[in-house]
Amino acid sequence: MVSSLIRWLAIGALGVACAACARPSPPLRGVLQGELLWKGTVYLQGDIILPADASLVIAPGTEVVFLSAPPELDLLQEHPNFPGSELIVRGRLIAEGTAERPITFRHHDPEAPAGSWGAVNIEGSPEVSFRHCRFRQADSAVHSRDARVTVEESLFENNLVGIRFNNTEILIERNLLQNNGTAIRFHLGAPVICQNLIRDNGVGLFLTSHPLGYHIEANNLLNQRHYQVVLGEEVPDDVAMPRNYWGGTDREAIQQSLFDGQRTSYIGRVKVLPLTETPVATAGPSWMQ
Repeated sequence: MVSSLIRWLAIGALGVACAACARPSPPLRGVLQGELLWKGTVYLQGDIILPADASLVIAPGTEVVFLSAPPELDLLQEHPNFPGSELIVRGRLIAEGTAERPITFRHHDPEAPAGSWGAVNIEGSPEVSFRHCRFRQADSAVHSRDARVTVEESLFENNLVGIRFNNTEILIERNLLQNNGTAIRFHLGAPVICQNLIRDNGVGLFLTSHPLGYHIEANNLLNQRHYQVVLGEEVPDDVAMPRNYWGGTDREAIQQSLFDGQRTSYIGRVKVLPLTETPVATAGPSWMQ
């Protein structure tokens, strides 16, 4: 796909993201247009919008670097947006790296804490695909509403929330989610969450409201700091999570790792049976095994 021009509304200039530039490219700002290809190192600052009539392909090996945003460029801070620079996706986005050349989404300061940039914030997009990607230091690294999204073979670490969605048709398969505040959080939606390695987070899965049409199976959930699964107050029904590996087969220990109807009567229970007795060998990214 040939790169097209990008309109920078904030500064009234035109720019192309280029890997071969002798000096860092100026940061992209404002509204993007056309059919775009990003490669090399691409800097974003403020609230960057990919509108519904635009499309973006991110090439293998690309680094998408979020700069700190001054107040005049960070106008969208209230949920469903987040403080800090973010990429707001309303069109099509294909970010598919390779095992040898993954795509990275990060803050410009490698030592910055979780929450230092906002999100790849997907709003009503008909097609978004992430594969062989790495997400670090975001508020909610992938956040989606009313969209169709695929997240495969990717790494989420050191984010406040790894993957967060509302009413989204989403496939989350063969990812590693580690050292996040919450690995996966969702409200409504019809997720397929399979063959993921979810370890060392504050919370593994947080279901906030009425999950419907979900499938959560063949995941390894290990060593969350607080709970493996939390059900919110708008989850009155039981939630089936069979054939996952919970770090062992001690049912009492597994129950203690869940926040569900055993702790408060007005929410449902997490149904973990039948258990998988040994770790799922295919859970997690194949390129990181």
